[in-house]
Amino acid sequence: MNKPGLLIRAHGGFFDVQTEEHGLLRCRARGRLHLDRVEPLAGDRVLWEMDIHHPEYGILTGIEPRKNAFIRPNVANLDQMIFVASMARPQTDPFLIDQMSVVASVAGCDFILCLNKSDLNRADELAELYQNCGFQVIRTSALTGEGIDKLRSVLAGRISVLTGNSGVGKTSLINLMIPQLNRETAEISEKHGRGRHTTRLTELFSMPEDGYLADTPGFAALEIDKLTELPAEELAFHFSEFPSGQCRFPDCRHINEPICGVRSQVEDGRISESRYSSYLRLYQQLSKNRSF
Repeated sequence: MNKPGLLIRAHGGFFDVQTEEHGLLRCRARGRLHLDRVEPLAGDRVLWEMDIHHPEYGILTGIEPRKNAFIRPNVANLDQMIFVASMARPQTDPFLIDQMSVVASVAGCDFILCLNKSDLNRADELAELYQNCGFQVIRTSALTGEGIDKLRSVLAGRISVLTGNSGVGKTSLINLMIPQLNRETAEISEKHGRGRHTTRLTELFSMPEDGYLADTPGFAALEIDKLTELPAEELAFHFSEFPSGQCRFPDCRHINEPICGVRSQVEDGRISESRYSSYLRLYQQLSKNRSF
């Protein structure tokens, strides 16, 4: 009999599934899944049954329809993306924040900006910029504990991914929120000013307040080519502060057309030049080809 479960981790051909009856149960995939070329991902809602020949194992029999899915990182059904940034060392390029906010929007999940290392740099200008764009911004410090309770509260009851460029302190934040994990951290490279990757695979961690958190294997592995699904002419819909219906032409690209509501608001300061610059850069990339 098929029963529902949540896939917590996929590793080495085995799948750890959270079940009501057996807690965390190690499963193997039924051959049909391999024949259908379906790769089970952390976050999948799955169907399983007991292996009658090996009662210590379960067998994955199916995967429920996904809300969204990423290959890099290997995770599905995200409710929200927590992008961890820092204006201390290493400093995060705002373009990366804007890029990933569009990735989240295309995937249909919420985007929250976490400004870490607030004890070293409060990042006031960055916080104000993204709050004015309508994003939730949380300041945190793994050293002082600032914002950790707030971060826990937004993770409660949801499947979230914690991502960002290496060295910004993602693993330290996870260790504070889930102390029993005691995950490995890495020092910042003196030569390059960024951290070494310490996460090797994607898995979901159960939060004390319910909900699940996925850590990911470093910024270099993020699936920014998720944007290949996005036509360039639809990019503006994923910049929530861009006004609609205020341009002369209904198909305005907001680049050099006359009487453009977006460029007008950039000129008078209602839209930040940083965000508009990111829009132009992304539009150019999407127009040249569908992958970057």
